[in-house]
Amino acid sequence: MPLVFDAYACLYPPDSTTPEHAHEQAIVDMLAAHTASQPWWLGYLDTGAHDTVFAEARHVSLYFDWPYVLVEGGPTEAMRWRTGHMRSGEGHLPDLFFPFDRSWFVTALWDDHFACIGGSTDLIEALAQEPLAGVRRVSPDEDTAPPGVPRD
Repeated sequence: MPLVFDAYACLYPPDSTTPEHAHEQAIVDMLAAHTASQPWWLGYLDTGAHDTVFAEARHVSLYFDWPYVLVEGGPTEAMRWRTGHMRSGEGHLPDLFFPFDRSWFVTALWDDHFACIGGSTDLIEALAQEPLAGVRRVSPDEDTAPPGVPRD
């Protein structure tokens, strides 16, 4: 996660009965409502184990030289281009995504069942008010794993 934002949080389904699509849709809806009209960058990690959505597209290296397909889209495409994901089984969201103005950034490691977000304090506060978003505020130097989720 780039350390350039005012606030950070962990996003995870609030309980085991919350459908993954409802959790993800609540996040995307909130992000869209708090973002000026503009395209988003949607990034899909090529692990070889699941759909990268646009496998023929050129890859970019991020994090530990992991290959991502990075494509222009928006909120609708973020919820539709992927059908199922090894991280959550039912999930649709890209492995990372952010608007062109880089006002926020969402990322999830391929083997985590949660995502991290950096953005404005107002955005993180708004997400925290959405029960389906499952927000836990974190500081940049804090472990982002949700409560009760051990790190390997």
